[in-house]
Amino acid sequence: MIDVQQVREQFIACYQEHIQREGADKLLQWLCQKDFFTAPASTRYHCACEGGLALHSLNVYETLRRRYFEEGDNEESFALCGLLHDICKAQFYKVSTRNVKNEETGQWEKKPYYTTDDAFPYGHGEKSVFLIERFVRLKPAEAVAIRWHMGGFDDAVRGGSFAISLAYEKYPLAVKLHLADLESTYLIEKGTSDAR
Repeated sequence: MIDVQQVREQFIACYQEHIQREGADKLLQWLCQKDFFTAPASTRYHCACEGGLALHSLNVYETLRRRYFEEGDNEESFALCGLLHDICKAQFYKVSTRNVKNEETGQWEKKPYYTTDDAFPYGHGEKSVFLIERFVRLKPAEAVAIRWHMGGFDDAVRGGSFAISLAYEKYPLAVKLHLADLESTYLIEKGTSDAR
């Protein structure tokens, strides 16, 4: 079980320590007004629980920083990318219920689960870049990293686009963010879903 308040405090402290760019305070205020700190990170795969999105964002930043930060890398860029790569998931999930049979009692019970309700269907990485840039100007490497953080799971890649290859070749931060996201999702956050 995630301590939502503790994760919120950790996220905000990390954000305020590392992200000083103009507009950062307004972006953080926007996050606090939305469901970013209570939303899940997925409907059932990883961190599918209250507070999962903020926890996943922290995990990705910490993995990115610990495993891939090299001399010459920019701390603020790593924080922006790691903490905000999935900002598109704010106001994206809703809680619904379904009937599930209790194996012990044989009775049907209502069980909550997460569904998606995408009011702004703009793409995953693209939407994150768009939302961030409403407040904070991203550098090209940051925008490209966030845009392509889904790697082969991105709809454009599955549709046959080869732009990701050029993005990864030109911007090492994009590769690093994708790898940190994968490690966080499939290794660090294994078993963190309330839905499984």
